[in-house]
Amino acid sequence: MNNMPPVTKNLLIINVLFFAARWAAALPAYGIDLDDVLGLHFFMASHFYFYQLFTYMFMHGSFPHLFFNMFAVWMFGRIMENTMGSKRFLFYYLTCGLGAGLMQEVVQFANYWIEGLDAYDAVPFNGAVIPMADFLNRWTTVGASGAVYGILLSFGMTYPNEQMFIFPLPVPIRAKYFVVGYAVLELLSAFSRPGDGIAHFAHLGGMLVGLLLLLYWRNGGGNSHRSHRNYYDRDYYDRGSSGGFSFRRWFGQKFARKNPDIKVTYGGKYQQDFSYRQRKQEEEEELNRILDKVKKSGYANLTEAEKRRLFDKSRQ
Repeated sequence: MNNMPPVTKNLLIINVLFFAARWAAALPAYGIDLDDVLGLHFFMASHFYFYQLFTYMFMHGSFPHLFFNMFAVWMFGRIMENTMGSKRFLFYYLTCGLGAGLMQEVVQFANYWIEGLDAYDAVPFNGAVIPMADFLNRWTTVGASGAVYGILLSFGMTYPNEQMFIFPLPVPIRAKYFVVGYAVLELLSAFSRPGDGIAHFAHLGGMLVGLLLLLYWRNGGGNSHRSHRNYYDRDYYDRGSSGGFSFRRWFGQKFARKNPDIKVTYGGKYQQDFSYRQRKQEEEEELNRILDKVKKSGYANLTEAEKRRLFDKSRQ
């Protein structure tokens, strides 16, 4: 915990404290349902309040729900906080969570409108008939999953070629394929299992808002608030003379047909090949040294030059 960046560490602590408070408040001595108070309600329900768009992402319905979300925050959040900087990472996390909540509100309203619930005063529920007002108050969303999916997206975009072992796959998978696969799985689940109690569209909303925010930063937005000149400020994104991102130029460079690069040399060929192999060997030794340092003392103890070296290598 001592080597963990501050925002990631505090997010873990706050979420655990909220879960403990939820459990304690539900005891018979108190009988308070914190999910009803801090969870996100449908905006047309009587129990909806605007603050719930933020508090809902610190509430979790069960210990496994909390554990897997916080494991993802610990695993990927600390890397992205070291990459983005603490202030920007916190803003990104909360914005993805907020976007997920707004997406959930839109989906719930679509469901309300498509099913024509405004025409009913009461509906059947669990073998009984309850007033529509009570039914709408049961549409409650909790969890940090939307913000977590935003973190996964940022990791996949920042370190697209990072190898990851995902159970039960027997072989490693690159981060970019892992993120795309998760997004496709969520989209399929949203349409094939709409009543499974999981806010699939909220997860996608967190990823969508995260994508828009990352593209905005890559486009040079928010320059005055940058705490780090890092991944979001690299020449790779082909800034024009105005400092903006040229999607057309990037697309053309990314997908342009490359002509074969054939060079014929005499006499000096052996020396060129030897220098190349020597340079590649030195680069591999340096990378192995950095990876060993990460295993022994953690990512946070790397120097800025070592972090940059790791990042550049992941994009090759």
